[in-house]
Amino acid sequence: MSAPHVDVEQVELANRAFYEALEQGDFDELSAIWLTPTDLGVDEEYHDPADTGVISCVHPGWPVLTGRGEVLRSYALIMANTEYIQFFLTDVHVSVTGDTALVTCTENILSGGPSPEDSDELGPLVGQLVVATNVFRRTPVGWKLWSHHASPVLAENDEDDDTTEDDTLS
Repeated sequence: MSAPHVDVEQVELANRAFYEALEQGDFDELSAIWLTPTDLGVDEEYHDPADTGVISCVHPGWPVLTGRGEVLRSYALIMANTEYIQFFLTDVHVSVTGDTALVTCTENILSGGPSPEDSDELGPLVGQLVVATNVFRRTPVGWKLWSHHASPVLAENDEDDDTTEDDTLS
């Protein structure tokens, strides 16, 4: 085992690599970041991959996805339908216990849709605030993503602050 501060630094690097692969639309790199049964020393030919190290992912507003096929297919769809995406991570907290690491963060996402027809310009940019939990597992080749769960942050409605006592009595 390595020193705790080294583990935290390595997990931070793995977490950043996950978001950078998304930003760059690098599906091969993104796939390599996710845990495989082989990373855990399980021979997929003789063991059901669902029995060991099942990965999972929850995108904002989506149901839970389990297994490499479902998870990676979801990222392929996202990459195919997103012209531009950039993540500004804030409130990043890393906790490492043994061979498991937990990263919580806020994803400040800036993304762009399809370009207008007959134009080289990006489509309209949209901002979104999402909180995420990323679980990593130590493997012989480094930290791999085991689970990603992201939920949208619902903005407070300013109109709620403007209600008066008379409004609540009606």
